[in-house]
Amino acid sequence: MNNFPFRTLAALSLLAVLITPAFADESRSPASGARQPNIVFIMADDLGYGDVSCYGQSKFSTPRIDSLAQQGMKFTQMYAGTTVCAPSRCCLMTGVHSGHAYIRGNMAAKPFGDSPIPADAVTLTRVLKDAGYSIGVFGKWGLGAVGNCGDPNKHGVDRFFGYYSQLEAHNYYPPRLHDNGVQIDLDGKTYSHDLIVEKALEFIRANKDKPFFCYMPVTIPHAAMQVPEPYMTPWREKYPEFENVLGRYSYNTVVRNPIAAFPAMVTHLDDTVGQVLDLLKELGLEEDTIVVFTSDNGPHHEGGHRPDFFNSSGAVRGLKRDLYDGGIREPFVIQWKGKIQPGTVTDHIAAFWDILPTFAQLAGAKTPDNLDGISLVPTLLGDPDSQKSHEYLYWEFHEMGGKRAVRFGDFKAVQNDMNKKPRGKIEIYNIVKDPKELNNLADKRPDLVQKARKILNSARTPNPVWNWK
Repeated sequence: MNNFPFRTLAALSLLAVLITPAFADESRSPASGARQPNIVFIMADDLGYGDVSCYGQSKFSTPRIDSLAQQGMKFTQMYAGTTVCAPSRCCLMTGVHSGHAYIRGNMAAKPFGDSPIPADAVTLTRVLKDAGYSIGVFGKWGLGAVGNCGDPNKHGVDRFFGYYSQLEAHNYYPPRLHDNGVQIDLDGKTYSHDLIVEKALEFIRANKDKPFFCYMPVTIPHAAMQVPEPYMTPWREKYPEFENVLGRYSYNTVVRNPIAAFPAMVTHLDDTVGQVLDLLKELGLEEDTIVVFTSDNGPHHEGGHRPDFFNSSGAVRGLKRDLYDGGIREPFVIQWKGKIQPGTVTDHIAAFWDILPTFAQLAGAKTPDNLDGISLVPTLLGDPDSQKSHEYLYWEFHEMGGKRAVRFGDFKAVQNDMNKKPRGKIEIYNIVKDPKELNNLADKRPDLVQKARKILNSARTPNPVWNWK
């Protein structure tokens, strides 16, 4: 692995569009004249592994998300880029893990926006743009702001609508959103999610006759716990015991009964997935379009949300900002009618950095060099015996004392308190037998501790911004 964060675009001139067959049958590849698949990638914000009914949620249901699993493939071991928003999005967009990423934590930039990716970054949006796709991003970008080097319009995006700044996205009734850099002033009564989805659907309609990538990093169910009253009312009635509970969050938002707000928000999110699926069917694009649903990291406990009440982490342990699996293992379902076998479940171990090479191959684009990701096309198209696997998956996180983790085979290593104890204790878990990561094997398996420490110490590239204190 080269020193990825400091490469220039010139060093990646091989990004010129070449054709790599995406299918086992070469006659069906984009190179032979078949239409390149459209891609709709819907990513929730802070939705837990157990917050979808096909992953075990029992207090509310998500029928339209479940339908994606029923008509496509469900991953049981898909991992996010890391455990908070910006670096997870960076891993998704650049195809590298958080030890090589430009952005390894949430960091605001002035006057608004977030720490930007460099202008010469090789991104998923740019790769698909160079392959002939129309690119739309609708929701929370989190990788830069209008006019700076991380502006999505400088990374192949034709249409951006939503929030540049993660802090502004903490309010669902914001004073403004942005449309390709133009500030759109709002009345403070407009639910931002609805307007964002409206623009995404418009983009799909406008590009129905050519290949498109519609990336929808929506903000539900991130705090604040706000949702239009028609969604809220049934859940207020179901959970009246929490009616006097107040949820407070940034921008002075105060929500009565935020416990009821959570299932209301996820129900609204599920309806959004339904809107997308219904539109694709209306336009006759079901067989031409890959649809993905996932989340950027584990469940939050802010603004009055009670992840324990809803068992939001499901079968695993931990929350947002943890590197236990609850902070990083995500629901991930993908549908491509006529290509992905309906109702399939895979336990293949994958991560967000696999998405770029996967979509590049499916689009017939040249996969960039020096990625950490591995294409998932063999798994998706029913040839698991040809699927390459990772030697390990690596994460680092720079808040809450500093943390890092590595998954290798059936085992997972977690090291906390890195800022004070960079050579401190490493926890070892058999993640298959012990998904809750409760039985630390470190004392019994010093060989695994030694192996994990070697990986942890070699996996990352030094970075002047993201270093252990």
